[in-house]
Amino acid sequence: MKTSYDIILKPVISEAAIQNMQQKKYTFRVATDANKIEIKKAVEEIFKVEVEKVTTISMKSKPKRMGHNVGSTSEWKKAIVKLTPASKTIEFFDSLM
Repeated sequence: MKTSYDIILKPVISEAAIQNMQQKKYTFRVATDANKIEIKKAVEEIFKVEVEKVTTISMKSKPKRMGHNVGSTSEWKKAIVKLTPASKTIEFFDSLM
């Protein structure tokens, strides 16, 4: 059985993610085998908020080069979590806005 901290790996802090925070949408890097129901329960348990909707995106690997060395980035999964209007905000992200 996976815990909530195994499902939610870390927050994604990007320019687009910060703009979405004003609409109560928060972006997280999640486990690749996690589904929307598990992500919703994990966010509600960790941050004590009410989740309205979860959108997931599988980020594909990209080719990268460093001189002669050729490789690629790893694949990962991103989840955008929208909170209900009545829910409080996530305090961790409040300092970023």
